[in-house]
Order: sequence, then structure tokens, then C-alpha cells
Amino acid sequence: MRPRTWVLLLAAVFAVLQLANVTGRDTPDSKNYLSYALSLSGADKREAAAATIDHFCAGRAAIAHREQNVDVVRFHAPDPAPRVLRECRDQEWRQVQARLAAGQTGGHTVPFMPERFMRIFEVRPGYPVLLVPFVTLFGVTWGVWAAGVVVTCAGGVLAFLVLRTLSVSVPLALTGQALFFVLPSGATAMRPMTEGLLLVLTLAALWGCALVLEGGRRRKGVAVVAAALCALFTVKHSQALFLGLCLAGAGAVIAVRRRWRGLPPVAGVVAPAGVGCAGALGTVLLARLLHYPSMSESVQDLLTDHFARPDRERPWREFFQLQGNFWTEWLRRQLWEPLFPACLAAGVLGARRRPVFGAFLVGAACTGILNQAGHPDINIWGDRLITLAWLLPVLGVPLLLEPLVRRVVVPAQGAPAGLPH
Repeated sequence: MRPRTWVLLLAAVFAVLQLANVTGRDTPDSKNYLSYALSLSGADKREAAAATIDHFCAGRAAIAHREQNVDVVRFHAPDPAPRVLRECRDQEWRQVQARLAAGQTGGHTVPFMPERFMRIFEVRPGYPVLLVPFVTLFGVTWGVWAAGVVVTCAGGVLAFLVLRTLSVSVPLALTGQALFFVLPSGATAMRPMTEGLLLVLTLAALWGCALVLEGGRRRKGVAVVAAALCALFTVKHSQALFLGLCLAGAGAVIAVRRRWRGLPPVAGVVAPAGVGCAGALGTVLLARLLHYPSMSESVQDLLTDHFARPDRERPWREFFQLQGNFWTEWLRRQLWEPLFPACLAAGVLGARRRPVFGAFLVGAACTGILNQAGHPDINIWGDRLITLAWLLPVLGVPLLLEPLVRRVVVPAQGAPAGLPH
């Protein structure tokens, strides 16, 4: 089969497997994005609230049903789904109606949380805009699921394209696509959250870097990187800032290292690094011009439990103290189950086989670390904030396996291996 057929086949297999979990992937923040999308599609506040609450609570009820089915003590008890669904709806409607009655009716999102908190989601239209055609065509439940499948499959295809642009063989490029699906990057991308789009757009930026550095298509590569950064600004502007800074930093590290070794500069490095620098600067200026929530506001949100408590008088001092506590505990947990560090190490070794592109790959993966550092909450829905770091093994492991594949000796056709003709 042609490579494109294998790519589509892998994507189709992944999509079929996702039918096992059509509901129950939501996080509390998913309500904000879904209500935003329903508002964009023409629903008023109460219509958007009704559809969002029904979808969210149905997911909670499905999870409760599945958990009780395997509970060794309560598996024969009555189905808890109707009760969970009813209690969830009552709780969500009670909060929403109270805020609507208090006049919190502005913006596109339904007021599930205080206005200062909802402002953070009002400035992230990218993912809700993506959801609109899916929920319009397929309804809320299947629309959200289909959007997740499309986004995740797009990430796998981009992983394949990056590796092929680096002249990696088709089997190893397909390995990168498969790794994107089976590692936590795939499960996280399927959640109705921004992380899937962040992964896809970061991979698109890396593809642009590969086009400039390896493919010799500078103009196209620069355009792809610039488009990815612009799209990231609409999805989550802090990620556009992080990626721009990391791309610029990667270019600077390459230039300084080669100068220190007395080597000539590498053609094409300046282009993606320059676009990254311009993107970071543009993100800061545009965010201020549009009065987006600042980093200080984000820190207050973190330390006050989404503004449920009074603002902290010394937020940065507490924030940096929490950073130390968080990373100490995070490292302890990683050493307990060191799969993630091992994958990162393998990715770094693979990135070294393409030192110039590898610098940009490591820089892109570091945006996951920066994203997690901005939210040092050990209980925040698993590892979704740091998921961008998984791009390092997704692309680095196939690069690491490349010399091993080239050394495979194929036995002479027509005779078993090791036997005389």
C-alpha cells in the first residue's frame, strides 16, 4: 500500500477504538468551551447552559455506572446513573441560575464560575470555533467526540509529515504517528479541551521548522510556523508566547554553540527563530492591547481556588514557594513510575541525531514544562498540562531507531535465513 493509505488506516483504527469512550472525557473546563461553541452557533445563555449541563452530567452518570459495575462490593446495587445525573443537573443549574440572576450575562460562555475566572476562557475562541461545525452537524455528544477524533488524527498525520520531511523512512514515520496515538498525547488530545489543538499546532510549527532546515522550502516553512503561532494565539495565547520564546531560544543556542566550536552558521536557522521571536513579541503586545488577563491574574486564580477566596497580598512569593513544593513532589512521583522520564531521555537521544532540528524539537517540548510551571497544581486532571513534552518521544524515538532499522539484514529471497542455497 502507499504511505498515505497506511496513514489513513492508522487514523481509522484509532478512530474506531475511540468508540469505546464516547462520553466521560470531560473536565470541568470543558463546560466553558462547549457553552462558548453553542453560543457561537446561535444559542442563548439558557439554551447553551441546558445543552452543556446535560452533556457534562451525562458523562458523570456514565462514569458512575461503569465504576459501580466493577466495584467488588456494590456491583449488584441499583444503577447510580439516574441519581448522579439528577444531582449533577441540580447542582450545576443552581450555580448558573444564581449567577444569571445576579447579572453575570456577558460574553459567550455560560457563567459556571465567577466572572474573573470566565474571562480567562472568553479570550480563547480557537477551540470553540472548531467545535461549532461538529456540534451543529452531529449534536453535542457525537459532535464533541468527532472533533476530538479529527484533532487527534490530525496530530498523528503531522507527526508523520514531520518525520518524512526529515527523510525518515515510511515505517518509522508511521511509528511516530502511532506513538502520538498510544502515548498520553493521544488520550489528552481526545479530551474536549484546548490541549489537542495545542499539540496539533505545535507539531505544525515543527513541520515548518523541518521544511526550512531539511526540505529547503524556506518560504513555505516560515509561513507554516507563522500560521501556527497566529492560530495558537486564538487557542491559548500563553502557549503562543511559550512556543515563540522556545523557538527563538533554540535558534540562539544553535548559533552560540556553533560559534563556540568555530563552525559556520547553519542555513535556515534564523528564519524559524526570527518568526518565534516576532511571535512572542507580537503575543505580548496584542494581549496587552486587547486587555487579556495578565500573568498576575492567572497566579491569583491559582492561589485563590478560582477566585473563591480573597486575593493574596504576596502572590508571587507564594507562587514560587509552591513551585518548589510542586516540582519536588512531581519528581518523586516520576521516579516512582519513571516511564515519562525514560521516554523523554529516549527522545533527547533521538533528537541528537538531527542536532539542528533537535534543538527546535526540544524547545517545543519545553513548552509543556513551562505550561505546567504556570499551573503548579498536582491535582489538576492528570498530566494534561505537560502533555506537549510527549512530542519529544513521539518524534525523537523514531529518529533514535533510524540507524537500527538501516542495519537490518534482509535474508536472500527464496532461502531461509542461515541456510545454504
